[in-house]
Amino acid sequence: MRGRGPSTPLAETFERYLQDKGKGRGGSGGNYRRNAARELERFAAWAAGDHGSDSWAGIVPRDADREPTFDDIDERVFREYARHLTGDRGLKQNTVKTYYAYVSAWCGWCVNEGYLGSHYAQRASATAPLPEDDGRKPGDQQSWTPDQRHAFTRYVDEQARTAIESFTGLDTESDRQRERYVALRAARDRALVFILAYTAVRVGELLRDPNDPRRRGVRWEELDLEDGSMEVYRKKQQWDAASLPDPVIAPLESYRRLMDPPSDRWPVFPTFDQRTLAELVRDELADRGHRPAAIDERRDGYARDLLLALDADIRPPSLTTDGARSLLKRLTDEANIEITDQKHDYLAPHGGRRGMGEVLVRAFGYTVAARYLDNSEEMVRERYSHIEAGELGDVATEALEAIDRDT
Repeated sequence: MRGRGPSTPLAETFERYLQDKGKGRGGSGGNYRRNAARELERFAAWAAGDHGSDSWAGIVPRDADREPTFDDIDERVFREYARHLTGDRGLKQNTVKTYYAYVSAWCGWCVNEGYLGSHYAQRASATAPLPEDDGRKPGDQQSWTPDQRHAFTRYVDEQARTAIESFTGLDTESDRQRERYVALRAARDRALVFILAYTAVRVGELLRDPNDPRRRGVRWEELDLEDGSMEVYRKKQQWDAASLPDPVIAPLESYRRLMDPPSDRWPVFPTFDQRTLAELVRDELADRGHRPAAIDERRDGYARDLLLALDADIRPPSLTTDGARSLLKRLTDEANIEITDQKHDYLAPHGGRRGMGEVLVRAFGYTVAARYLDNSEEMVRERYSHIEAGELGDVATEALEAIDRDT
């Protein structure tokens, strides 16, 4: 990278910024880094005049043959970019504000690093074209209601029970293999839904995030079903214990008996993606010295590669967070659960966490809820402020009724 100053090309700062904001070794991981990188690349293309519009030539003077530099940056640039986000790309309001925030955060970093003299992206003239806050409060966001939680857990429980009963009643080996696979999948889905519904654990703490190598998915060795606890890698970047309440224990115990994992290092929620498992099995058996013909013959002896992986102790990767969302979409549709949320047309994983937060705040107050949710009490009070507002409304009603009785 060249010396810092007005003549530095914008794009030369991106990698350093992303390293500072990324997670893991060398700042190479994390969802924020991935999303910010994508939007900064779009901003750079827009600044260079390369975004598919003949009417936009970019921020570099027409008589200059060079990349956009910090010499070209002022609040008018960010104002135009805000207009571009709101008008040219057909984005939703929340998405516009999120994308602009990535570029704005980079601008603030550039000020701290000495590339810019002012945080132009935060000036009122720059942010004026952005959509106004719609007033959406945390309590307005998706939260699984008691009825939804009951209907969802009842559906996956019935599916798992039926599949397990069908498997245990068979004698033929080929039929048992196929039905065991179906039962394993149903039992995995049931355990996942129950955990999301009752533990308030974040889905990113439970499953694999391809963009963060530290989040490889919870393993059986990290569950203590007797004590009702589970070790997870928390959002605060450290390992911590999460509670497993009683409703979660039985589905996990049944699932573990059925899976009978060859080692405790197996993921609790392995992927069932056939392409991934087929490639994994072929590569691992080849590494163990098996020839291609022998590998094919061995795979042909199993109804599914997951069953071969279990017998041969070929540990699969965990289900990803995106995979879990796709799974929940399918299950929500199959269970015919009515969804009124404007943003999600299915029971999203964060809705399970918020729903459990609602239960805890109403039953035990903010302090206990904060401990269970692994958040500060201040944050929990802010996110569930609608509960306190409703309770205060009840107090006000009682006070008014008392006055009416006395008059």
